[in-house]
Amino acid sequence: MPTGHNPRQIRAMLTMLVAVALFAMMDAGLKQLSAHYPAFQVASLRGAASLPLVLVWALATVGVAPLLKVRWSLHLLRGVLGVAMMAAFVYAVSRMPLSTTYSIFFVAPLLITAMSVPFLGEKVGPRRWTAIGVGLIGVLVLLRPTGEGLVSLAALAVLVAALMYSVSAITVRILARTDSTQSMMVWLMAMIAVGAGVLAWPQWVPIRSGDLWLIAGVGVAGALGQYAITEAFRMGEASLIAPLEYTALIWGVLLDLTLWGVLPDAITWLGAGIIVASGLYLLKRERVHAEAEHP
Repeated sequence: MPTGHNPRQIRAMLTMLVAVALFAMMDAGLKQLSAHYPAFQVASLRGAASLPLVLVWALATVGVAPLLKVRWSLHLLRGVLGVAMMAAFVYAVSRMPLSTTYSIFFVAPLLITAMSVPFLGEKVGPRRWTAIGVGLIGVLVLLRPTGEGLVSLAALAVLVAALMYSVSAITVRILARTDSTQSMMVWLMAMIAVGAGVLAWPQWVPIRSGDLWLIAGVGVAGALGQYAITEAFRMGEASLIAPLEYTALIWGVLLDLTLWGVLPDAITWLGAGIIVASGLYLLKRERVHAEAEHP
């Protein structure tokens, strides 16, 4: 039964809002770095900058053993997906406003629901399939494939990032049955740092001393954001917490306007609105479905 908005739920919701804000700050830093460094290098720097903080937290909370006793095949798969997701996302934000990138990336929850059927054996009813279809229509509105739209390598890169994120989220739901949250975070950051670094090495650009503070900020914001979002989902009901991820669009617009002097056009708002509305409806239906199964 729903617990209502008790103090614990309110703390969870506030923590989620903080997590979204931290990730938006991290993404703004990634966008600034992408103006000077290749996408794979920026992805590697993101993983490497967050890894020390995540590792210290993991060792302080669970120790060494849970970090080593893991399902290595799935962690390796998550690492490959993480490298692809980060590089694709960085490439996209280097060429598109944050708000537009977020609007397209919001298709990820829809993809996760769709993929839960073949990968997790979950049941998705006709209403939720309809919501997924409507959300994909919103993506088409954003891309405007028949006009002077956003169909480009950057837009396709966001869709690739959303797909990689969605598959990674499915693996998390499988790994969570046996592995700790700490191990998932540590090995993901480590594999992104190393994997993206290897791919970036042939075109590695020397890091400018003036960018060190920005790289450190990306690492801190990413690590604290990951911790905050983990705590939010630990304290609160997912159906109340997950919709707050859409507040990233507000941060995207504010950062775009403040740092780069751009605003979304009417078509972008329309497409984003369709995707967000379908995502919120999907979350509502999932909550109804969960309550029906576990009264």
